[in-house]
Amino acid sequence: MNDFSWLIDKLYYLPGIFVGLSFHEFAHALAAYSMGDDTAKRAGRLTVDPRAHIDLFGFAALLFAGFGWAKPVPINPWSFKKRRTGTIIVSIAGPLMNMIIALITLITIYVVFNIIGYDNDIIYRIFSGIFFVNIVLCVFNLIPLPPLDGSKILASFLPGNMEA
Repeated sequence: MNDFSWLIDKLYYLPGIFVGLSFHEFAHALAAYSMGDDTAKRAGRLTVDPRAHIDLFGFAALLFAGFGWAKPVPINPWSFKKRRTGTIIVSIAGPLMNMIIALITLITIYVVFNIIGYDNDIIYRIFSGIFFVNIVLCVFNLIPLPPLDGSKILASFLPGNMEA
């Protein structure tokens, strides 16, 4: 192996990072918009364009340290038709999107490499990276610690005076 093998290995995760973070944040924006909040739309965040969602420092940290972040989608829970329900739906939307992407990717891997019999290690590693990154994003974001989605879901079930 050469000195840059670690970098080459990380490059296989780039598509997963871009897809996972962009669609995760887009799902939050779309859910908020569907619940009556247009804050994300007005901020230009109702898009899957990675440029709208990727925080450069958070992205670099994710790539090199294995831990990072995207730009959080701005929402105003007081604009939701039903504040608690809206908060739960918006908070679940991101991890749910990551799970959907992971499942679609897993099905694609199975069909392309097992049923069709396509054999390309690079493509396989890219798809595996997309799957892995999206599973990690889904599970990690459901941890009930602020500012993660899991904390917002949990807080929505607490009595009003205990809500974060």
